[in-house]
Amino acid sequence: MKLHFISLYCTSVLITLFYSQIALAQESKIEFIRGYVQSVITEDIGSDTPIQKAKVKIVSGPETGTIVNVDNVQAGNREDLKIYEGQNIVLQNINRSDGSNDYFFQETFRLYPLLFVICAFLALVMFIGRKKGVMSIIGLLISISIIIYIIFPLIKSGWNALLVSIIGTFLIASITILVAHGFNKRSFISLISTFITLICSILLSIATVDIVNLFGLGTEESIFLKLDPSISVNPKGLFLSGIIIGALGILDDITTSQVAAIDEIRKANPNYGLKKLYTAGISIGNEHVASMINTLALAYIGASLPMFLLLSLGGGTPMWVTINSAFISEEIIRTLVGSSALLLAMPISTIFASYLYSK
Repeated sequence: MKLHFISLYCTSVLITLFYSQIALAQESKIEFIRGYVQSVITEDIGSDTPIQKAKVKIVSGPETGTIVNVDNVQAGNREDLKIYEGQNIVLQNINRSDGSNDYFFQETFRLYPLLFVICAFLALVMFIGRKKGVMSIIGLLISISIIIYIIFPLIKSGWNALLVSIIGTFLIASITILVAHGFNKRSFISLISTFITLICSILLSIATVDIVNLFGLGTEESIFLKLDPSISVNPKGLFLSGIIIGALGILDDITTSQVAAIDEIRKANPNYGLKKLYTAGISIGNEHVASMINTLALAYIGASLPMFLLLSLGGGTPMWVTINSAFISEEIIRTLVGSSALLLAMPISTIFASYLYSK
């Protein structure tokens, strides 16, 4: 019961904040600007919610150089909501209908350090991967661009989320595999293997979601999208879309690896026929799959670790009730479909590559 009340309370609070932000946006204009904290005075009012009064210099926008007063309520004494002197922050500038301006602390400005880390990662990829690394980065940028500029806009405009994602994943697979690995026999075999496995994954995800009776409303984000009057999105279709796009990333890895392995085995042993190539490829694939399934499950759990920890605080809630919850069921289905796609991709790509390279 305790877990049930916690979930209901968190959901109700988030929904209230969501609608309050909509109402605030309707009656006023909100702008986001950067600021530099010059001084901070903290007032302890005898609770776990101290109030900070800060003088902040605006460093972006038309009001650059202006000194403003910011009152910051550090709710729950959270460290991430605390302002420090000398800190670069993001402010909400609320222009009210009566002409007055209010400034509120949004969060720490971390874009420049984030860009530095991203650039360091890209440099590492290019240094180790050389030409392949550069092409993989280009393929990644194309994939992200397709999702942001094609899939998202179509879904927001009312298109069927599942249909858009299916078309988008085939487009992403076609472009990224050929760009990252080149226009060669390996790439085309990998691409066809990926297409076949993608079709199996789509059918499997639709069947399992219907069998388990999921509606894609296991998270607060999906509830917000459902309640937002400005967008018409089917949560179930969106959930299926997420599974399919996630599965594609797994398939790319296993199909290209297996096809490359078969090609190298054939080059080392030109007399190997279909059976020997397939047997050797399956032996390599089994090791790859064994490690990848564990990696996949841990990646999903790690991404949702705070929620899993919250669910573990359910007190007297039986384990079967926790597993039966929409959130946990969705994560289980997401992991199992992804793992199944991984399992199917290995023999499909192996037999297909073995047949073509044995000729």
